[in-house]
Amino acid sequence: MAVPIAVLDCDLLLYGRGHRTLDRFKLEDVTDEYLVSTYGFPRQFIYYLVDLLGASLSRPTQRSRAISPETQILAALGFYTSGSFQTRMGDAIGISQASMSRCVANVTEALVERASQFIHFPEDEATVQRLKDDFYGLAGMPGVLGVVDCTHVAIKAPNAEDLSYVNRKGLHSLNCLMVCDARGVLLSAETHWPGSLPDCTVLQQAALTRQFETELHKDGWLLGDSSFFLRTWLMTPLHIPETPAEYRYNMAHSATHNVIERTFRTIRSRFRCLDGSKGTLQYSPEKSSHIILACCVLHNISLEHGLDVWFSPATGHMEQPEEEYEQMESMDSEACRIRQELLLTHFS
Repeated sequence: MAVPIAVLDCDLLLYGRGHRTLDRFKLEDVTDEYLVSTYGFPRQFIYYLVDLLGASLSRPTQRSRAISPETQILAALGFYTSGSFQTRMGDAIGISQASMSRCVANVTEALVERASQFIHFPEDEATVQRLKDDFYGLAGMPGVLGVVDCTHVAIKAPNAEDLSYVNRKGLHSLNCLMVCDARGVLLSAETHWPGSLPDCTVLQQAALTRQFETELHKDGWLLGDSSFFLRTWLMTPLHIPETPAEYRYNMAHSATHNVIERTFRTIRSRFRCLDGSKGTLQYSPEKSSHIILACCVLHNISLEHGLDVWFSPATGHMEQPEEEYEQMESMDSEACRIRQELLLTHFS
């Protein structure tokens, strides 16, 4: 005799039928300390996210009982900041592990849709000038519009084994190209590049390069390390400094460029799903890229709300692979002229 098989909803098994929206967890019932320790952020920040993302997270559903935007955001924050779908996290807000996963996907999509709203270069002259002034205040490097570097985030091996994601350490990863300002606010984030690509190739193919070569950024430059080619809009350190001016330039360059390293540490400390301590991101490269970008958006929003800019320097296991690159010397005579003029004008 055939036995009918029913597809069961885990949440319905746990909570039965009732209201259309499940408000299993009340923010007002717990302390800020609890929210920060469990979800990584205080109450007012979470309320802001509910207002920001609520419309996207309240889309029509065929499920008998939709999960509220507030609960979805808590579930996603819990994953981003802990890197875990542990049952205790779902138990805290009253949803199953499967629902936790759906919530992370929904919130990630909503944040990625808003990436350009929160991650962009300033456009008005006054803000651009403040950007330069902030950088100049760090170590006396003039004309800086941002510091650029790459960092790797570990992912699981794609279903169709793709060696393009295997980095120099033999691990699968995404190589993420980012630019930040003097406070650590991200101005650009491209999170989708395969881990096998060296930093210079990523930059060469990046939208960032097209932006700086086709738009008006003629009155300033980015700072990049020696893994990149010197360009008219990208100042790199001198390979072998010889004069006092060249040493001063390299020291100012290093002290200023260090901001991006601190920013990477901050993001990894705040969003433990990216630091490798809980294992690799268990998603396809595309979905992993979206999770990284969602965390970048949250990073900028948190700075906008005055939360701590710099976290502790502790990092997880997945650090950027050490690049075994040769010094990238530019054949661009105009770029060399601009750097030499910078040396003579500001460091001699």
